[in-house]
Amino acid sequence: MKPTTRRRFLAASAVSAAALTVAPRNVLGANDKVRFALIGCGGRGGYVARSLIEQGAELAYLCDLHNGRIKATAEFLAQVQDKPPKIHKHMKYVFDAGDIDACVIATPDHWHAPAAILACQAGKDVYVEKPHAYCIWESRKMLEAARRHNIVLQVGTQNRSAPYNLAALDYVKSGKLGNIHLVKVYNLKPGGPFHLGDPGSPPPDFDWNEWLGPAPYRDFHQRIFDHGWHQFWDFSGGDLADCAAHQIDLAMMMMGNPGLPRAVSCSGGRLEHAGDDSEVPDLQVVAYDFPGFVMTLEHSNYPRYMRKTTGTIRRNDKFPYWTQNATRIELYGSELLMTIGRHGGGWQVMGSGGRVVDQMYGRPADDDHTRNFIACVKSRKRPNADIDIAHPSVCLLHFANIAYRIGNKKLWFDPDTYTFTNCDDATHLIKRDYREGYEPKDT
Repeated sequence: MKPTTRRRFLAASAVSAAALTVAPRNVLGANDKVRFALIGCGGRGGYVARSLIEQGAELAYLCDLHNGRIKATAEFLAQVQDKPPKIHKHMKYVFDAGDIDACVIATPDHWHAPAAILACQAGKDVYVEKPHAYCIWESRKMLEAARRHNIVLQVGTQNRSAPYNLAALDYVKSGKLGNIHLVKVYNLKPGGPFHLGDPGSPPPDFDWNEWLGPAPYRDFHQRIFDHGWHQFWDFSGGDLADCAAHQIDLAMMMMGNPGLPRAVSCSGGRLEHAGDDSEVPDLQVVAYDFPGFVMTLEHSNYPRYMRKTTGTIRRNDKFPYWTQNATRIELYGSELLMTIGRHGGGWQVMGSGGRVVDQMYGRPADDDHTRNFIACVKSRKRPNADIDIAHPSVCLLHFANIAYRIGNKKLWFDPDTYTFTNCDDATHLIKRDYREGYEPKDT
């Protein structure tokens, strides 16, 4: 990119856009560019936006409450797009813009569903990061909004677009593994204690109240704003809901999208880092009862020797050392065992004595997933990680945390009434309590 072009991009991203106008939804042809907005510039969103640009879409708006994050993301994306985006701090103005087709929602978790529903109401297609909903009720509302407004809603569980995972699914469907009665999902990651420290002061012109949104009011704290929100129930389901979302969804895909389990149980707590400032457990062992099989989820944030699949493995024809791979899933068939890595890592099928029967190397599927989203925005077909498919997966994450939060009890779930039949306290956690004016309402 020429220096003058880069300066124009960054300069245009340093001032607010003019007033936006409401316009009807554009109908795109096969050769038209999809124009999109990025809502939330704090981390993952920049990489999703970059992938969309590289797959042929055009970034039209950047939106974030924090000026510094807008500037950093603008600089990052200036490497791949000459045309500078407009910017605005408040998402409602961007949703009303008549010159965009879609939005990427990459805010903190507690804003995912409210923002996505607002985008649906504005007629904008949505790519939303995982976990797509803070609670089970929100996920149902997102599904209703997407269907009511004829919206393409893709969840950022990109394993569903990976060629090696699709090949693994074909292998499972072939019946070669035999009958699968046990599925093990792992999110056994390292981690340390969490301490809040000095609260600091809000950045200039930063709207802390708007950042809190639906969550209960509390005073500003720099550590919470700077990704520490993952440690508190007001904003997140912890690293289990954030990181294990990928493995849970991949396991559900391999099992043919079986819907919701009839029961869930959980054991664990804040064990290794007891006494620090985090509210979420650093160890959870969860069991889900499905008709015909049991799925377990083992989650941690302390063993230092566990690692996600490395970038070197993801980029090459290599397999992880599965025993210490933090983010794998295992399918225990009556004949063979399949182990699968997420975001690359491939899969292997084994018989007795560690004998490898079949295998396939894998690569990350970020570009495959964004390419699928762009194609569906144009064709109006449902995407690979459609909200309907993603709903049961996010429910499993929330089931695990609900079972933990009500005292590590076994809970029985009724999918017709969306209640836990043996615990009213658990049923109450299906929906959060919202601050006035922030409860999602689809119209």
